[in-house]
Amino acid sequence: MLDNSDVFIALPGGIGTLEEIFQIASWAQLNIYRKPIGLLNVDSFCNKLLSFLDQAGEENFIPHSAR
Repeated sequence: MLDNSDVFIALPGGIGTLEEIFQIASWAQLNIYRKPIGLLNVDSFCNKLLSFLDQAGEENFIPHSAR
């Protein structure tokens, strides 16, 4: 399915959605997936996740480009 898509957009969801988001993000970091990735931040649903990623970047656990 990824081969036929132009972009990966995640909607608010649960554990399975988070797993898919981080799988695609890790594939992007490994250059397996090279298309745009987006989060649809409905009603600020993803704000704490984005804050976590910011902190992980600031503490050098992940590259800033992963955000």
